[in-house]
Amino acid sequence: MTDRDDKALAGEYVLGLLEGAAERDAERRFGSDPAFAREVEGWRARFAALDDTAVPHPAGDELWRKIEAGVPAAAARTTPSSGAWTRFWNNLAALRATALGASLATLVLAVGLGFAIRAASQQPTMVAVLLDGNRAGAVVHAFADGRVVLVPITSIAVPAGRALEVWTLPSRERGPVSVGLMNQARTLQLSLKDLPPPGTDQLFEITLEPATGSPTGRPTGPVLFKGNTALAL
Repeated sequence: MTDRDDKALAGEYVLGLLEGAAERDAERRFGSDPAFAREVEGWRARFAALDDTAVPHPAGDELWRKIEAGVPAAAARTTPSSGAWTRFWNNLAALRATALGASLATLVLAVGLGFAIRAASQQPTMVAVLLDGNRAGAVVHAFADGRVVLVPITSIAVPAGRALEVWTLPSRERGPVSVGLMNQARTLQLSLKDLPPPGTDQLFEITLEPATGSPTGRPTGPVLFKGNTALAL
């Protein structure tokens, strides 16, 4: 299967379009295939802004019966301005279509506005590309709401009994601080709750440590990838 096929399959998995054996196979690959898992996490991040949109609920038959019952009485009290308007008003099918169209237009506008607001709020304010020489291994996104997320963009081999530990250097006086630990490369929300928001030119790095993390509270293993933050464009 090509990378493009994997990307499409991951998108269908996130949207819930797979069924039966295809869904079970995607679930198995998500747990065992790091590359496929990254594709899934990428699609989940893209669709995150739609998570809070409301599911539309159509009007029930009882509501339409009440509308139908009220239309003749209202029409009897109203002097028609023209034959065409009278025919339209007495045509309940046209009335339903107009009401439904207005409801759908309002829903689309609300969803679109909510999506735009959420998308704008989710743009990172700081970005750090973590490199191993000239090869990019991960990207750190820092958001205005305080979230800091690491996204791997290449495969990282992790030997048995070892783990990847993420560090940042808020200041030289304080020294490196561990902000995340994972047994395989994956999208990870970093824990900076006791630290100030990342500033410009702040160091982030990934080291290879024991499975339970560095025993000293400082990096002890080799540095796999590192980079400094810069203002997001």
